[in-house]
Amino acid sequence: MCGIAGFVGKGGQEELKKMTDSIIHRGPDDAGFYYKQFEDSRSVGLGFRRLSIIDLATGNQPIFNEDKSIAVIFNGEIYNWQKIRDDLIRKGHIFTTKTDTEVIVHLYEEMGEKCFEKFNGMFAVAIWDNNCKKLVLARDKMGKKPLYYYFDEKNLIFGSEIKALLANHFFNKELDLRSLNEYLQFEYIPTPHSIFKNTSKLSPGSYLVLEKMEITVKKFWDIEFYGEQIPSTEGGVLNHIEEIIDDAVKIRLMSDVPLGVFLSGGIDSSTIAYYAQKNSTSKIKTFSIGFNEKSFDESVYAKQVANYLGTEHYSEILSSDRALELVSGVAGILDEPLADASIIPTYLLSKFARQQVTVVLGGDGGDELFLGYSTFLAHKLAGIYKKIPKFLRKNFVEKLVQSLPTRSGYFSFDFKVKQFIKGFDYKPEYRNQIWLGSFDKFSRSELLCPEVWNSVKNFNEFETIDNEICSMNGAKDIDKIIKLYQRQYMMDGVLVKVDRASMAASLEVRDPFLDFRLVNYLNSVPFELKMKGSKTKYLLKKMMNDKLPAEIINRKKQGFSLPLADWFRKDLKNFVIDVLSKNNIERQGIFDFKYVEKIMADHFSGKVDNRKLLWTLIVFEMWNEKWL
Repeated sequence: MCGIAGFVGKGGQEELKKMTDSIIHRGPDDAGFYYKQFEDSRSVGLGFRRLSIIDLATGNQPIFNEDKSIAVIFNGEIYNWQKIRDDLIRKGHIFTTKTDTEVIVHLYEEMGEKCFEKFNGMFAVAIWDNNCKKLVLARDKMGKKPLYYYFDEKNLIFGSEIKALLANHFFNKELDLRSLNEYLQFEYIPTPHSIFKNTSKLSPGSYLVLEKMEITVKKFWDIEFYGEQIPSTEGGVLNHIEEIIDDAVKIRLMSDVPLGVFLSGGIDSSTIAYYAQKNSTSKIKTFSIGFNEKSFDESVYAKQVANYLGTEHYSEILSSDRALELVSGVAGILDEPLADASIIPTYLLSKFARQQVTVVLGGDGGDELFLGYSTFLAHKLAGIYKKIPKFLRKNFVEKLVQSLPTRSGYFSFDFKVKQFIKGFDYKPEYRNQIWLGSFDKFSRSELLCPEVWNSVKNFNEFETIDNEICSMNGAKDIDKIIKLYQRQYMMDGVLVKVDRASMAASLEVRDPFLDFRLVNYLNSVPFELKMKGSKTKYLLKKMMNDKLPAEIINRKKQGFSLPLADWFRKDLKNFVIDVLSKNNIERQGIFDFKYVEKIMADHFSGKVDNRKLLWTLIVFEMWNEKWL
């Protein structure tokens, strides 16, 4: 796991070093550079920071082909690299290292940009082809590894994080108000957009080619539904799922440094821990974080699973005092706003695990593939609720729901039903986002200053959703929602959170559930088999029925969340007031302080649970102070 950065256009070697140094946390073990200047005063620079995991002695980058005409820098892991390497050696290619990076440069020699289709892994890649004077950037199929780029027709600047772009003085850091509007709605900025103008995230399963200062972006892979043959029996489906997961975990145990597993005590991470221990010849180390607030604490379940599987378990408690200490560092980790408060325990968990290991396996992707979210059930209920006459819904049910007293527990009943009502009238794929997000269109019109709102109000607020599912004409609504979970909520929210939190601690996280073979297969399994009646994660629970304790398999889902609603009213109240002060809000001229003041007052009084709205604003304010 590493960090990459570079440019084509203006810039010197000192510029390249500053960019690379800005992401030293992604690779504290070593650095490498490639720099070449052309006759027209343009130059190309590739910079690399290394976190040593495979081939500790000779695996530093950039890595070249035999005649040094092609250079590659790479962040990630290619899990099927050894087979590719053997095939390339038979074709006459000469290898000088035993690292997965080297297969990229030689397979590119063989296949050009088609090489990316062959890789099973997580990666962000930059290739400089000096023969053609072109730069190729590529990102893995599921978007596990980040890759940003800035292009103004004179310069292309790229990096694993925006920090690297900001370190290049040719980068113009101008806030993109349209992206800010999306952030307030989604709680993240959906790909391909970014918080800065002229700056994009490379889409997953895509590659970019820069040639003669013109760019083209093409897809080499995408999520598809019903593309594979499914056995006619449930048993056959379960057997194939188990085969893929078993192998996906096994190949992700490849490491020349200590390795462990994030273990929350939920079925996803417990499944990964089971197969990791099954495929290991020694005790696997497992790590968890707990809370003093009982409705948020899963550490007791993590300990139960660890004892059952016989892992070497480590656990730590996150208090509100400790959280406050960590909150101030969130903006340094996030160079683009992301309103997922679980980045705080994820960062603490990563720092905690890094004391023992350099690599961990995680359970991300389980909810999106096996349908673990309560929203999947909510969509079923929406069909039933729609049958109630509209005048009864509006004049009786919705008024009753809004009168429910506010509770601060983990996804309390009142919070869930209020969110349900809030999104019900939208079409399904939009409704799902309203349920997940923070500020709807009406709220943003109140929050944003008039001149800011007028500049963004006419944009299609669901454009990225429409673009993501535009090729799914005729598909079921539920399949569109599943794809949006995998391509937006998971990729731009969950995976970004884990990447930034773990890499800030110089820890690599691998996710077996995101193996593209499992994605292909599960997306071909009919919805009715993945969710039976009201039972979410039916197939995963069935598969693990004889492998984990029954109370772990059947217990209610609990996400990795903070008790923010309660903390904001008590321990962190002064922090909220300070960050969202009148001086801070009015200085930037983006938000209307009267509205901000109202949502703070409503939350502090217990009248409304505004934890999501407040945290979304707090993150932006801290980010704005740090980076703008």
